[in-house]
Amino acid sequence: MELLTLELARARQRLNRAELALERANAMLDEDCGVGINLRLCDRIRSAQQRVGEAKARLVKLDPASMDSGHNG
Repeated sequence: MELLTLELARARQRLNRAELALERANAMLDEDCGVGINLRLCDRIRSAQQRVGEAKARLVKLDPASMDSGHNG
């Protein structure tokens, strides 16, 4: 049971970090930084979106009820 609790904590932390990275990248894209930087930011956003999806999938695999109980990012 302790291992599951640790894995759930890691999965939640991974999800929170991925969502924060996505929010930061989107905020940077809203600033007018030029085309070259915006293209890199779009790539960064796609990567962050993928990490968010993977982190959510991992969390749901460990605890299917976790997404129903408040974290619907």
